[in-house]
Amino acid sequence: MPNSPSDVPHPSGSGSPRRVKVQRRGPLLVEGPVEVELEDGTTVSSDRFRVALCTCRRSRRYPWCDTSHRARSSGTGDGAGPAAKD
Repeated sequence: MPNSPSDVPHPSGSGSPRRVKVQRRGPLLVEGPVEVELEDGTTVSSDRFRVALCTCRRSRRYPWCDTSHRARSSGTGDGAGPAAKD
């Protein structure tokens, strides 16, 4: 497993590596176009210039983020779910 970006071989023909932006309470933002291989081996693709990949698995459009994580994390500050009511 590579330890730094310089250890990762570049696919032939791609001038630079893909940029992935990690957000604490949100999706992974990936500069596109992208292909995503799912757990069952199927592949989905997007030709958009940037895609949001769901990390919470609440999206109805998984693996694409539909912002479903926002409904669960608002008010708690920890992203674990709705705030408890006393």
